[in-house]
Order: sequence, then structure tokens, then C-alpha cells
Amino acid sequence: MERRGSFDAEPVEYDEIERPIAYWRVVKRWAKWVDENVDSKFTSVYFMSMSPTHIKSSDWNNPDGILCANETLPMTNLSIPPPYIGTDYRALQMVADVIQSMKVPVNFINITAMSEYRKDAHTSVYTTRQGQLITKEQQADPAKYADCIHWCLPGLPDTWNELLYTQIISHS
Repeated sequence: MERRGSFDAEPVEYDEIERPIAYWRVVKRWAKWVDENVDSKFTSVYFMSMSPTHIKSSDWNNPDGILCANETLPMTNLSIPPPYIGTDYRALQMVADVIQSMKVPVNFINITAMSEYRKDAHTSVYTTRQGQLITKEQQADPAKYADCIHWCLPGLPDTWNELLYTQIISHS
């Protein structure tokens, strides 16, 4: 049960649910909104999949690595398929299933698989905390300070934008 109101209201307990279930609920709600509010005669809809994190260096055969720190090359061993590198592919399948059931056509852009190979594209220890570059001492402790969620700019997000741009141009 959710209570809307001021922050002075009594605390509310929430049941914890698994991430794929929460994601499915969000995508279903988004799909319902799109189907009820978007006129596909005038509007195109694009859905870009999620970007992966790279926090387990053992996923790309580097058991001595620390997160994504000191990674300078993309994965070169293409015999390891991306589904085994850390992304929950159930979420991608859920999105595909929801999109397929929608009345409004949705252009699905899957950036997840290609991004899995780019363990080198995170900001790693060259990042900020609370708006400040991390210190040399913090950089020396990548297990605590490496940022394996965000991506370097320019970099991989530019490729995602190129894919989106190509989709938009090809449908116009």
C-alpha cells in the first residue's frame, strides 16, 4: 500500500519484489500509456534497451581484475556470448513480449548486447563524486571507487545515439 502525501507522514512499509517483476510492471504501465495516448499516424515510438554494468571481471575471464578498472580494450573473446556477462536477459524478453502485444508500433533498439562487449567504456576511476573528481587516493582504490555503471563521453553512448538517429531517418 502506498501513501501519497507530505514527508511528515508516517513511514510506509513496502514489500520487496524482484527486479524483473518491477521492470515488467513499469514496462506494462508505459505500454498502456503509449497505447492510450499516442497516435501512430503522427508519432513514432522508440524503445532503447538498458545498458549493462561491468562489475564482475571474472565475467570476461579476468579473475584478477577489479570491477571495470584498468580495462582498456573491449572484450575480444567473442566465444563468450553476451548473455553470460551480467545482464538479466529476462527483462529484454519481457520488453519484446510487451512491445509485440501493443497496438502502437514500437521501434525496439537493443543496445544491451553490443554494450556488453565494451567493459572498457566505463568512467571507472576517472569519475566524480558529489560533483568533484575523485582524488588520486580514491583512484588507487578501484574496488571502492570505480564507476562501472556510467559511460565515458565521447564514447559508447554516441553509438547508441547513432543507432537511434539511423532508426529515425530510416522511418521518415
